[in-house]
Amino acid sequence: MSQQSTRQRSRVHAVAAAVALSYAAISGATPAWAAPDYQPAGAVEATYYQAGPHPVATRTGTDCCTSTHDAYDIWYPADLGATGTRYPIITWGDGTDAHPRQYDYLLSHLASWGFVVIAPDMTSTGTGAQMLDAVTYLTEQDRDPASVFYGKVDTRSAGAMGHSQGGLGALNALARSRGVLTTAVTVEMPLQALCKALPLVPGQDICIDPTTLTSGSVLLVNATVDPISPSNQPAPQQQIGPQSMQGYYDAIPAGLPKTKAALVGANHNDIQGQPGCTNYGCTAGVDGYLGYLTAWFMDRLRGDSHARSAFASGTGEILRNAHWADQASNITN
Repeated sequence: MSQQSTRQRSRVHAVAAAVALSYAAISGATPAWAAPDYQPAGAVEATYYQAGPHPVATRTGTDCCTSTHDAYDIWYPADLGATGTRYPIITWGDGTDAHPRQYDYLLSHLASWGFVVIAPDMTSTGTGAQMLDAVTYLTEQDRDPASVFYGKVDTRSAGAMGHSQGGLGALNALARSRGVLTTAVTVEMPLQALCKALPLVPGQDICIDPTTLTSGSVLLVNATVDPISPSNQPAPQQQIGPQSMQGYYDAIPAGLPKTKAALVGANHNDIQGQPGCTNYGCTAGVDGYLGYLTAWFMDRLRGDSHARSAFASGTGEILRNAHWADQASNITN
């Protein structure tokens, strides 16, 4: 190995160590108990920031099981079947040591817009395997006359989303789904140097190589106050791997639709806000994420052209929204 490569990798290791220390500081910080009212800064964001038209029902722990015997939590429109509409699937991956109920506000919000959101109740989702199990489960329920979901799920329209380690799971699920999933959203996905420190499933690597993606679309979301999921690379990703959202974005093949953006002022666990902060690693709450995460799935899974306009290369609303930084997109209308 050249001296230059040695220096570069040492720099990555130093970054990883600094991030680990920063994360320890986040975890031990006193949470903010209230957040200021969030105001959307664009028409698309404002549309999907509001709750959708559907009342939401939840099933907790009654649906079972993944390939590793984990139960599912499911959020879905309570008026299933009222108009004959079939609803797309969003499969969710928790962050390390987290549970689906910690993301209830976000997942309920998505369901209110006409999605069936399913989350394996497990604390290590990085392989994406159980997220794919969840899609299989709903597909089977859609065919079961005894199920509440019978004939009501759009099994041909499914996407994945996850927080932190679950973001890795979302990308892994997309890569391994053989076209069953058509899109993935990552929220505060960790830099690659930290992957090996996360809990592993024996024989399975959770450190996704984005260059192996061959289909689908990807939205990479991080936060400007999150050391686990930085925006910028310490060196080119071709030399040290993707150690930031810029690195992941650059590594995803250019032919796949992709967008990245960082929520200004947010921290690693703001996505768990309800919507204010009562948890560690949270500074502002979930509000800032709601509009564009919903818009992405409205576009990708429901064909909503108003939602798609937010992500258009050069002109998209998220690219010029003051709540967001470090944006890029290759999406054309």
